[in-house]
Amino acid sequence: MVRKLVIVGLLVALVVTTAASAAQGQRRGVISSATSELMPGVTYTREVDMTAAGPVVLDIVTAPKPDGTVYSLAPVLSGNTLGGTAKLTGIEQTLQAHATTVGVDGDYFNSRGEPYGIVMQGGALENQPSAGRTSLGITDDGTLQAAVVSFYGTWQGSAGQRKLTLNSRRGHFAIFTPAYGHLTPPESDTVAEAVFSSFPPAKASKDLTGTVTQVTSAGGTAIPKGGAVLVARGTDYVTQLENEAGAGKQITVHLTLSPDWSASPSAIGGGPLLVQNGKARFANGEAFPPGFLQSRSARGAIGQLADGSIVLVTVEAGAPTYSVGLSSYALALELVKLGAVTAVGLGSAAQAGIAFDGSLLTRPATGTEKGIADALVLSYTGVYAPPVAPVFSPNGDGAGDTETVSYRLVRAATVTATLRGPNGATVPLETGAKSKGVHTLLWDGKLAGVPQPEGAWTFSVSATDDRPITTAAERTFTLDKTLRSLSVGRRGSNPTARFNLTRKADLVVRVERRSGAAVATFRFSHIAAGRWALLIPWKPKKAGKYLLQVEATSVIGTSSLVAPFSLK
Repeated sequence: MVRKLVIVGLLVALVVTTAASAAQGQRRGVISSATSELMPGVTYTREVDMTAAGPVVLDIVTAPKPDGTVYSLAPVLSGNTLGGTAKLTGIEQTLQAHATTVGVDGDYFNSRGEPYGIVMQGGALENQPSAGRTSLGITDDGTLQAAVVSFYGTWQGSAGQRKLTLNSRRGHFAIFTPAYGHLTPPESDTVAEAVFSSFPPAKASKDLTGTVTQVTSAGGTAIPKGGAVLVARGTDYVTQLENEAGAGKQITVHLTLSPDWSASPSAIGGGPLLVQNGKARFANGEAFPPGFLQSRSARGAIGQLADGSIVLVTVEAGAPTYSVGLSSYALALELVKLGAVTAVGLGSAAQAGIAFDGSLLTRPATGTEKGIADALVLSYTGVYAPPVAPVFSPNGDGAGDTETVSYRLVRAATVTATLRGPNGATVPLETGAKSKGVHTLLWDGKLAGVPQPEGAWTFSVSATDDRPITTAAERTFTLDKTLRSLSVGRRGSNPTARFNLTRKADLVVRVERRSGAAVATFRFSHIAAGRWALLIPWKPKKAGKYLLQVEATSVIGTSSLVAPFSLK
């Protein structure tokens, strides 16, 4: 028998009025917050605060201390060179074969895509620090250090020591490494360029010695892979280079950072210093344009908590009704609330953003993701399990009858994958040696042909790689057969929802446009098990294509089905 339910007074419509929304907008504090797991040990929280100036959207990623084993933190240059820009999502996508990543915008940069501040990767300097702004260093054990760092470079030829810059268009002498790009910059002045086909990585506080293989005088000279080019600018300095660094001669370059960060593998520019010893910093006198730090804007930052864990934070901006942004000091106060003992600002305005695994978590301030010169990237090299469908309903109606679970390895590993359910139910999925890459598994809700119990289930995967390091990942879902076989009929001008319930449930029925925009919402309480034809007392204002969603909440959990329908 098909049960028919006509909604009259028992129906409660969900209506959100503009007046209620306006009243909500007068309150101060957190008005919404949602947290999810991105990857093992790493969570993402999207928080909306109400301030006197309007709403503020904060995106917060919390992660373990990046000690260089399973989790590491380092800058990544767009295109692996100092010139040009790339989207944060694109930078992450180039890293997917080697790690699962969370990235935040890095340093400020000029019109050529060259970052203003320090870049250090693997202990090698790739760009000089900005003398008037805070730099961020990452030690071997994952401790963040913040300081205004100065740089002093020299080269020693046959007749004396000369001052130089690193990968810079400024200075009478400059040393260019492969980090700058394929060619030295074009020069309008008189130049001479000493080429080294082999040269040590540009590490600070070490004597870097190489032998000149040729000298050119054109600018735009190829920088050898694994080599370097020493450039002299101006007649007098060209003469010095030609006399002291001719072909076959040996020179020594020495690069010095103060304070001495030569033992740190990674560093990135940015600023200003936001939090020091657990206290927010204000009016710190760093070299930023007037008003830049005080204006409300989208901003990025990184902080470290007392236990060593890190937080990546972006405050969004754009539309005043969405998020009004924060000043630098207000962002510092937010980081203190999160427990940061040290924090440094990163890029702001259009470039501010956070991405995970190649997808943006933030909404761009300009509506479109912009390119950045470099990113600060947290990399995870353990096993990663992508999110799964939250509800699995193997009841034969063709909707959600199979649960798909998967895991990704960035190193070959020995893997054990299982499902755990109610009352100790366990379903082994696979075990053994697996290659790097994505491995996908399907489950029909049975074990040896026997249907498994409804309720909460957990997909677990453990992997021991060749280092050997063991990591694990989990994702949860619900096996719920409560709702089945949704279709939409018509009774007069009203749609009718036809479906089966296997147990008593509370229902929410939504009418939506195909775009997902809500049209009407209705609630029904304590609907008994059985086959139902539910008349929806919705009076359509115009013809079109719609979706009808039925959401059932029972003792098992919440499941839903969606069916399309049209009105003429």
